[in-house]
Amino acid sequence: MASIKDVAAEAGVSVATVSRVLNDHPSVSADARTRVLAAVEALGYRPNAVARSLRTDQTRTLGLVISDVMNPYFTELARSVEEEARALGYSVIIGNADERPDLQDHHVRTLLDRRIDGLLVSPTDGGSPLMLDAARAGTPMVFVDRWIPGVDVPVVRADGRAAVRDLVAHLHRLGHRRLAIIAGPAATTTGSERVEAFREALGACGIDLPDVYIGQGDFKAESGRRVTEGFLDLPEPPEVVFAADNLMALGALDAVRARGLRVPDDIALAAFDDIPWFVHTDPPITAIAQPTGELGHAAVRALVDRIEGRAPRSVTLPARLVVRRSCGESGAGSESSPAGESGESGLAGEGDRTGAGGASGPGGHNGENSARNRSQS
Repeated sequence: MASIKDVAAEAGVSVATVSRVLNDHPSVSADARTRVLAAVEALGYRPNAVARSLRTDQTRTLGLVISDVMNPYFTELARSVEEEARALGYSVIIGNADERPDLQDHHVRTLLDRRIDGLLVSPTDGGSPLMLDAARAGTPMVFVDRWIPGVDVPVVRADGRAAVRDLVAHLHRLGHRRLAIIAGPAATTTGSERVEAFREALGACGIDLPDVYIGQGDFKAESGRRVTEGFLDLPEPPEVVFAADNLMALGALDAVRARGLRVPDDIALAAFDDIPWFVHTDPPITAIAQPTGELGHAAVRALVDRIEGRAPRSVTLPARLVVRRSCGESGAGSESSPAGESGESGLAGEGDRTGAGGASGPGGHNGENSARNRSQS
């Protein structure tokens, strides 16, 4: 492998001149610059990134610690982060916390030891001393999707409250009154916020949320399966299960099918965090979609602003409701506009989907059974 000395010899200049050319220093003649660049190309020389980082105190590397790489939401988020970072001249090192605070801390420590220029984190809990110390020490950091209240770090996230209101209003119009939620970990901001938003939306429709209709999950499929089994064992099971993330929704779907029941004929299902898989389930699942790609891009831009001395800013983008057939909608369904943009509910074409008998039961499916099992309020 060619060295910087080889380039200097090939170009007939000093090592210092080669270094100035590679660092785009203005005090180099056009002739010397041309000869150095020609030598670099001829020898296939690649600058030593480690040595350069020691000189400049920058590695042009960002760290990303995501909560669960198996969750399609975070997979898409990581992809958009890498895409934006690459466009801005940075590389990304990814650590998967697997929803474990101890593993999160391991990745944060490792990334800081590697002298990354900045850190993107989706915290698995309310915070760790290691991460809090890093933030207070001035490490460039941005929280994405989740955040730690009270920590002075920019947050890039989606606001799903309006979309949750749209979902509950939609379910109410379909005649559903017994609605349950599979919650995420209460220690995470997304876990607690989605339960609060669901409760508020139910209250706006005059519906209570009994404790037995709140199941504690962990953002993984197995917890969705376990919680849904508990709901189905109740003397009066819910008519709708709303999973606070996509993997728990898939677990819930497994539990319903294992009982020989059908969605939406016997029980309706909706989810937070839309994923491409939901189009291919039977039936396709109604879900709240976050602008995941935009969040990843915005998070990188905020972090690079912080690294390069510009004032970063927090960003909040709206989530939206995507209506499909898992709650009893008739017809194929269609994707909605961002919450609140298409009238009261933010739903596109709602009248077309419920006009043909949709209001008499879940999409007209098994209307007699639905009427027998639904208690109207």
